[in-house]
Amino acid sequence: MKPRTRARSIALQVLYETDIANNHLPGDVLKTRLEDTLLADDLAEFARQIVFGVLPLRQDLDQLIARYAPEWPLDQIAAIDRNILRIAFWEFAVSRETPVKVAINEAVELAKLYGSDSAPRFVNGVLGTLAEHENEILQIIKNRIAQETKLES
Repeated sequence: MKPRTRARSIALQVLYETDIANNHLPGDVLKTRLEDTLLADDLAEFARQIVFGVLPLRQDLDQLIARYAPEWPLDQIAAIDRNILRIAFWEFAVSRETPVKVAINEAVELAKLYGSDSAPRFVNGVLGTLAEHENEILQIIKNRIAQETKLES
């Protein structure tokens, strides 16, 4: 497994665990995962950025996935697949440090490792649909982040 894929895998494990076990704190789960899997400091930081980038936007990401991929109702998406989608979507629509094709390919790889037999094709399809609306989605996310920043001020 490539180093950045391992970092994404750690982030996925943390997001999945905190998604299904609400009483597990993400910082604690991340610390445990990083103790179990040795990663270079920059990769551990990358995993941390994913976890703490996705978590506060989870509801917004889910709403956008539901809006732009309505043929896949969120309540019917497996928790592992939902978190793979969140990671990739966050990477290309929020963080913008990962090219869309790379984020999709990495998500498909994670789906092959952790999802069902149909998960890779499903993840690829949903993310392909989201990528078609990348600029529109980016604007929506920027507006939501700006609104939240104003509310916190």
